[in-house]
Amino acid sequence: MNSEYTPKEQEFRAEVREFLQENLPQDIRRKTLLGMHLNKDDCVRWQKILHKKGWAAVNWPEKFGGTGWSASEKNIFETECALAGAPEVIPFGMKMVAPVIFTFGNEEQQQRFLPDILASNVWWCQGYSEPNAGSDLAALKTTARRDGDYYIVNGTKTWTTLAQYADWIFCLVRTGEPGEKNQKAISFLLIDMRSPGISLSPILTLDGYREINEVHFDNVRVPVANRIGEEGKGWTYAKVLLTHERTNIARVAHSRCQLQRARDLASATSDGDGTLMDNAVFAHKFAEIEIELLALEYTELRTLDAIRTGQAPGPESSILKIKGTELAQAIDELHAEIAACSGMPYVPWQLEEEFEGDTVGSDSAVNSWLRYFNNRKSSIYGGSNEIQKNIICKAVLGL
Repeated sequence: MNSEYTPKEQEFRAEVREFLQENLPQDIRRKTLLGMHLNKDDCVRWQKILHKKGWAAVNWPEKFGGTGWSASEKNIFETECALAGAPEVIPFGMKMVAPVIFTFGNEEQQQRFLPDILASNVWWCQGYSEPNAGSDLAALKTTARRDGDYYIVNGTKTWTTLAQYADWIFCLVRTGEPGEKNQKAISFLLIDMRSPGISLSPILTLDGYREINEVHFDNVRVPVANRIGEEGKGWTYAKVLLTHERTNIARVAHSRCQLQRARDLASATSDGDGTLMDNAVFAHKFAEIEIELLALEYTELRTLDAIRTGQAPGPESSILKIKGTELAQAIDELHAEIAACSGMPYVPWQLEEEFEGDTVGSDSAVNSWLRYFNNRKSSIYGGSNEIQKNIICKAVLGL
């Protein structure tokens, strides 16, 4: 693979940089670079700016409003956004359910849902995991009983990220008869979160924020017209969605940005007679991560090119997920090591612009340890890394 950018790609990178400099709101940039929590308004505001430019749907086909970019252009865009401090696009609508709708949905569903996803008018969440069905997703218990032109849905979904903001949820539900093989009894439903019978239970994460929820369905009526594809084929559609999700979880551009920040911080952190980057042990650890991240980037480029030609990611999405999450966690560990004891107290208020008191460590240290602990989950969600290894063994090695 040629790692050098062509003159055309260099021009594109300059265009992206100019756009980000002129259009990325400074308050959003500051929050992103400091690792602060962005609210719904922050995310939607930025996504609407991208939509106005025509750059919201990087991986969509052009006929539905996608960019039509090459793998290299996608890589350039994601990298420049990360370095500039642009927030990542919330994936549930744009990167997860949209590919299922434009691949398996009928024309009415495509016309009904895709424009609002593209314009970020509607916020989506994902209803996959359940209290007793996580990595073994096919064991889900949420039922959808057919009643004329409706399904009656009962059950609970959990670990549902940002469901408190969601207008719609895409769900895997059990529509088959008792005793029917798990995978053949699952359908894919789109459910309006305003439907009577839906309630939420917040789950607070370690940093005290409400990032995830339980979603409860109590005799919720869902039109059959909201089912994607055929009844009982939801597992097939779900697997396609999961390959897109796992590719996104790799977050190579984000990791490149975090690694560069770690280099800058370590170069400015005293360690004996020099800086932390002068420490041979730290520098060796840093170099190993940098080399592996570069190798992962080439894998991502090949995967992005396959998506551009209309293919769904294959087993390489599992490779991206495994290595991407492991490297992200290793980079979090570097940041925690740089912050040292200054990262132990959690004083997020010192990041607020109006704060006037004494600070505890540098601003970069405030979220370092919490990010380290919170991001342990990345090797579990989207299908645990152990499950991904099983997929690779079956799909690649034929075991």
